[in-house]
This record gives sequence, C-alpha cells and structure tokens, in this order.
Amino acid sequence: MPPGSEPGLVASGWSVDTRTLAPGDLFFALRGPNHDGHQFVKEAFDKGAVAAVVERPVEASGPVLEVPDVLAALHRLAGWAREHWPGRLVAVTGSAGKTTTKEIIARLLETALRAGKSAGNLNNHIGVPLSLLRLPENAEAAVIEIGMNHPGEIRQLARIARPDVGVVTNVGHAHLEFFNSIEDVALAKRELIEELPPAGVAVLNADDPLVAGFRQVHVGRTVTFGLGAGADVRATEVELRPDGVRFRVAGVLMETPLAGVHNLRNLLAALAAAGEFGLRPEQLRETVAGLSAAPMRGRRLQHRGITVFDDCYNSNPEALAAMLELLGAEPAGRRLAVLGEMLELGDASERLHREAGRRAAACGVNLLVGVRGAARQLVEGAIEAGLPAGNAFFFEDPRQAGLFIAQAARPGDAVLFKGSRGARLELALEEFLKA
Repeated sequence: MPPGSEPGLVASGWSVDTRTLAPGDLFFALRGPNHDGHQFVKEAFDKGAVAAVVERPVEASGPVLEVPDVLAALHRLAGWAREHWPGRLVAVTGSAGKTTTKEIIARLLETALRAGKSAGNLNNHIGVPLSLLRLPENAEAAVIEIGMNHPGEIRQLARIARPDVGVVTNVGHAHLEFFNSIEDVALAKRELIEELPPAGVAVLNADDPLVAGFRQVHVGRTVTFGLGAGADVRATEVELRPDGVRFRVAGVLMETPLAGVHNLRNLLAALAAAGEFGLRPEQLRETVAGLSAAPMRGRRLQHRGITVFDDCYNSNPEALAAMLELLGAEPAGRRLAVLGEMLELGDASERLHREAGRRAAACGVNLLVGVRGAARQLVEGAIEAGLPAGNAFFFEDPRQAGLFIAQAARPGDAVLFKGSRGARLELALEEFLKA
C-alpha cells in the first residue's frame, strides 16, 4: 500500500488540476505562485474525486489526507509507484529536442514492446511524478522527459524516476537566466547521468562537447550518437532535403520526413536508446519512415501554396538557429520568419536576440516579423546584418503579426513561426491560417 494511503481508499487516477480531473482521481491540492489547490477541493469532490491530499483543514464532502507538504507527498507516491513498476524506464533531458526525442523513442519501442510515455511535455517537479503515476501497468518500457530551470531539479526528479537509460540531447542557452554560464547549464543536465545506477546506460550526444564529457561521471555503459567520426550510433551519407532526411546508420539506409540536422540528431538519440532494448536499425526502417512532427513542434504544412513551419511551442538560440537553417534551405520563393522573443536568457538576452537576428539575415530571410518584448532586439540585429529596414517589423500582439504576415505572404513563399511559450506564436499562426 502506498505511504499515506487509507485502507479501502482506491484511486483510479491522479490529478492536480480540477479542469482535467476525472471521477475516481485522487486530487493533490498543490500550492503555486498563482493558485492554491486548497481553493478547489470542493470542486474536485463535485467532479468525483475519491479523496484530496491537503496541507491544512478544508471544507470537504469527501475524505481528505492531511500531510505536511502536498508536493512531497506527490513525490513519495510517485517514487513508490516507480519502485513497484516492473518495466525499464528511459529519461530524456537536454536544452532542445526533449519532447521530440521522447516521442520518437516511444514510437520505436512500440514496434516490438508494450511501451508507455509521458504526455506532452510533463517534465517538471509536478509533471514527472504525474507521469510516473500514470505508467501503464503492463508496459515493458516507458520514456519520460525531465526538464529543469534551476540546479538540483534534475537530480531530485531522477532520484524519483530512477531511469535505466538516460539520454542527453544537447546543452544550450535555454534557462540561462537561472545560471551563471552555459557550463553551469551543462552541470545541471549532467545530474541525470550522475544519478544513473551502475547498470544504467548513458546515451550522449557526441557532437556536443559539453554532453560528450558526461561519460566521465558514469561508471556504467555509455552509448554516443552523432554525425562525427567516433559516435557509436552515427549517421553517414546524409542527404538533407526540404521534406526530410535520407541517411545511413549501421549500414542501413533510412529516410524520415523529419527535416533538419537537429531532427536527425534527435532521431539518432532515439535509435541509440532503442538499441538498448534490442531493437536494431533494420527493424525500425518502416517506423522511421512514418514519423511526423507534432503540431507546434516543427510541423511542416502547406497553406494556399505557402510552405509553413509550425514550431510555435518554444524557442532558444540553438533551436532557433536549427529552424532558420531549415528555412534557409528552402529551394524557391521568399523566406519569411515570424519570431517571438526567447525567454529566460537573463543578462545575455539582448546579445543573444541580436545574434539571432543576424543569423536570420545570414540564412536569407527576406521578411522578418518580431513578436513581443526582446524580439525587438532580434529585429534590430537583422537590420544591422543587412536586412532592409522596410522588410523588418515588430508587433507586441501575436495576432496582429499573424494578420500582417498573411497579407505579405504569397504562393511559393516559406514562412517560419517560432518563439518562446510566452510569445504565444500559435495565435499568430492561427490568424495566418484563417486568412
């Protein structure tokens, strides 16, 4: 029986949000910066919660479990669930590509195993324990992602999750606001590898020097992936196309509709992880050929004869550079970019936004629209690098940006939408697609 449970109390699920709570769920009344879950206990019971975990007395029409710390209780329960789940777990971290890599790993594992995965990007101090509580009971394997925005967070979550395989995609400037340097970001990502058991496997990006060095802290098996010589899982004969990538790995010719060298590395990471479950590239060719990008995560679509790259979910300098390179490789027409500000870059924000603007100009962007806050410096950087001022614009309202680009784009053009979550670039894309 889980710690803190009551005899006869059976929950069919777990919830921290009454908007998505299902009848039979155990509700955790978490306190956050904007909301206190204790205010929603009544609503939770009205919607069928079997019980609520609270830190203080509340009016309730059902059983409550009072604990000193609701979040700590959630973590303890998740740790108990992981301890009693018999499958092997893969955990993915990195500055960019976590969710895409996680999704690919899950698809590859599903070709031969009963496999589960965390939903969406549930990767923080709340999402990871919820993901562990929702692991399918009959699954032989599962994959989750672990994110962070401060030192020690990955270590804490890894100790709860106890992964058998740890994957690190890369280290970049994401969340730099909370660290003194990119090297400190690397140390935080390294926590996943430090917490692997001796029998665990580290899967590391050989093309990223910071990540490749993590093998020094793991006494067990390490598998590397990349494009350079020496990687254990290496892509050769790489042919980058607007609609995907053709490459060879371990002698097996593969094609995938996931475009860009960044997605190729995500795929190589997934192939390396799948290999630890006995899955070989020749078994996975068909699955790799059927992969597709999720909405808001690099999806490519056509609209009125215009090629659209929908990468609205998030952004950081490295991820943006990869998408600008992909946009720059478009063979015909003009290249238009709607770029939202990149958040959590700290004191380096202005410099990194200006560098991103210069990169946009260097990649051949013909018309640039910056959206919100620091994206103004991105626009200025592009102009400094030679983009005509008459082709560079800035909007605070993403919907206005979308309407503007809808009027400016014409058949044959390619348009990239990318920005941090706070920039809400999906609103710009929504207006563009309605036009």
